[in-house]
Amino acid sequence: MADQDSTVPSETESKAPDSVQAPSFQQAMEIAAGWLKQWDHEEISDEVIADRVGELVASRDGARGFFVISLAGDSALMDRLPEALVVKLRSCGDGVVDLTVRNLAMSAAMVVHHRNQADESQAAGSERVNQRCIELLRQLDPHGVKIRLEILLAAARDQQGEDVAFLDRWGYDTKQKTAIQMAVEAVAE
Repeated sequence: MADQDSTVPSETESKAPDSVQAPSFQQAMEIAAGWLKQWDHEEISDEVIADRVGELVASRDGARGFFVISLAGDSALMDRLPEALVVKLRSCGDGVVDLTVRNLAMSAAMVVHHRNQADESQAAGSERVNQRCIELLRQLDPHGVKIRLEILLAAARDQQGEDVAFLDRWGYDTKQKTAIQMAVEAVAE
């Protein structure tokens, strides 16, 4: 007969964590890149990637890593925007809206920067990110998107509100702020 105490973990044995630790930004980028590759090669379905992305974007670094890879990368995921993914991202709420709006602003400003540097290749990449952000924002919660875009617009147009510090931190000039305003308006078109 087995000793009853042998089935009880000792105090020195490691216990399984109650929750999985959120990935770092770097880890999230690597995870997202692998998943996008699998999705592009039709190794995982729209529903599977949507579930995985939902878990990843639950943390801020996870969401940042996912959006860096999905918005700027070569995967067609953000061009196609499968319904399962849209539903999942919509359910993630304000954090997804906020990051998408910030990416919208940054990509619009970077188009201007790259064109000023006569780097058309980089400008085209920033335009692609910008267009992906516009399309995603059109699919997310309209009320949340409207409120978040109004905050960005007030900062870009009138130097007022919460996003002034965000725009100032990146040192955007008048032309870049005008490009941000145009990107905000494009979401509503």
